[in-house]
Amino acid sequence: MTGNLPLMSRHVAIVTDSTAYLPQETMERHHIVAVPLTVVLGDRALEEGTEISARSVAVALQKRRPVTTSRPSPELFAETYRRIADSGADAIVSLHLSGEFSGTYDAAVLAAREAPVPVRVVDTGMVAMALGFCALAAAETTEAGGGADEAVAAAEKRAASTSAYFYVDTLDYLRRGGRIGAAQALFGSALAVKPLLQLTGGRIELLEKVRTASKAIARLEEIVVERAGSGRVDVAVHHLAAAERAAALAERLRARVPGLADLHVSEVGAVIGAHTGPGLLGAVVSPR
Repeated sequence: MTGNLPLMSRHVAIVTDSTAYLPQETMERHHIVAVPLTVVLGDRALEEGTEISARSVAVALQKRRPVTTSRPSPELFAETYRRIADSGADAIVSLHLSGEFSGTYDAAVLAAREAPVPVRVVDTGMVAMALGFCALAAAETTEAGGGADEAVAAAEKRAASTSAYFYVDTLDYLRRGGRIGAAQALFGSALAVKPLLQLTGGRIELLEKVRTASKAIARLEEIVVERAGSGRVDVAVHHLAAAERAAALAERLRARVPGLADLHVSEVGAVIGAHTGPGLLGAVVSPR
């Protein structure tokens, strides 16, 4: 489990899951607790964030070894909620990745029913830093004295304004994991095009088809700049085994987004990596 349990000068604790991919120092500063999902590599079940890296998953996928993922157990959520309540919280807001991708939200709901303090569980419809920005919005609201209702409202407002786009070298991993909806229609011609995808309605959908990887990445950049506009905005660039590609995109966005507040660049964790495969390049745009 990542993130220190909150030292309760405030009374509402914020919980998320390991797919939020918040920097560790950010989680510690805002007392956000992340419950880990599990990656199953061969016959080994490993906790994301502590027991397996995205790079290990990338290598396994390249070797065509079986990689699957699973939600946290309701018991793990229940233990987390109990520990937070014992630390002095009198309410918890628990924010999680889209229920279209994982049963994590359902497991949290089951645990919340037995928790010693009220727990508000929210399916944000987001993933990666799109989820992370929601958790940050909730934490900042409680730090300013807001209660659970205000924290939930802040997270939901942030989710409604946040967009996530990404490029993958191949749809094969998403297809295998059942994580593409309308984009499946593209799969038959995937060798002829490079897909740009977006997160919409909690699902991954095809946004555009582009002829080459370089043109797809250039188009991804244009979409992010257009979506960011001129207001204050946070941006995250994610990748898997494509650090140079991500760094180059981040530098171009730094120069082109006039209202850029925070820019996060990070490799995705093992869970998302297992479904996207190496070469992933993603961008999250989250207006303040």
